[in-house]
Amino acid sequence: MSSKEKSFQDKFLINCKTVDVNQLMPIKYKWAWEHYINGCANHWMPTEVPMSKDIELWKSNKLTDGERRLIMRNLGFFSTAESLVANNLVLAIFKHVTNAEVRQYLLRQAFEEAIHSHTFLYIVDSLALDEREIFNMYNEVNTIHGKDTFEMKLTEGILADDFSTSTPEGAQKFLKNLIGYYIIMEGIFFYSGFAMILSLQRQNKMTGIGEQFQFILRDETVHLNFGIDLINGIKAENPDLWTPAFQEEILEMIKEAVHLEILYAKDCLPNGILGLTADMFEDYVQYIADRRLERIGFEKLYNSKTPFPWMSEAIDLAKEKNFFESRVTEYQSAANLEW
Repeated sequence: MSSKEKSFQDKFLINCKTVDVNQLMPIKYKWAWEHYINGCANHWMPTEVPMSKDIELWKSNKLTDGERRLIMRNLGFFSTAESLVANNLVLAIFKHVTNAEVRQYLLRQAFEEAIHSHTFLYIVDSLALDEREIFNMYNEVNTIHGKDTFEMKLTEGILADDFSTSTPEGAQKFLKNLIGYYIIMEGIFFYSGFAMILSLQRQNKMTGIGEQFQFILRDETVHLNFGIDLINGIKAENPDLWTPAFQEEILEMIKEAVHLEILYAKDCLPNGILGLTADMFEDYVQYIADRRLERIGFEKLYNSKTPFPWMSEAIDLAKEKNFFESRVTEYQSAANLEW
């Protein structure tokens, strides 16, 4: 076997000690590179989206108290959640992944998380909202605090100085972190907010925020698919980690996350608004959770149906806009992005 062939075979997602992690070639995990290319094709900036109509509507009396609460709660959650994801990426995940092409994607994702944080600052600044109220909501609103605390515990577990993935216990803790952030945070916790804001956009309300949420949703779809490939790849390379006891631990974690997300939806929609109720989001969260479970090898838990079939259209972003009215929604800068 040549040194190049050995280098290819010895590249592992975690615990790779025989290959220089700084050597990108030869690429073993083509899915990681494809996600990187798709991420590059997705590039956008929040300041490219006009906010004039949103500002006018926000200053008017045309939004109900319920709609304003929904918008504020989502800005409060996302403004901190994106930072949590970014910190977990650069402080926890990147350090323990030992594959160069996977690290290449993580660098791209970290930049996208910075863009998302920039987005919420741009929205808050455009609408002249109280920055302290929005960015401190994770400390003051119980349903947001509950979700953020849930995630921060997973990061704390692998930030210890003596943490290593070289033991089965350490590798399982790392895998649990990946599931907690990719499957739960980006795959479940984010999707209620996407559906809420995009529902307003469908009613021609807060369309600038809605467009930015569409771009974030498109990014998060790539993040989620990458995370699923990474999780399943680690499982395939380390089948001894996926014990019945560990699987039960993961299921309980996802059940807790679903409960937290339903509480959050009820907090955002205590009385419901036109076309949206908390009960609809209970079904939606369960539907989303089932889809995530199936992608990492579990059976469905809830068998709920989605009340928002139009969300698949929002993810696809197949619509185009007149360039002189707004930017092209199918914005691509480097390569063709195919879903």
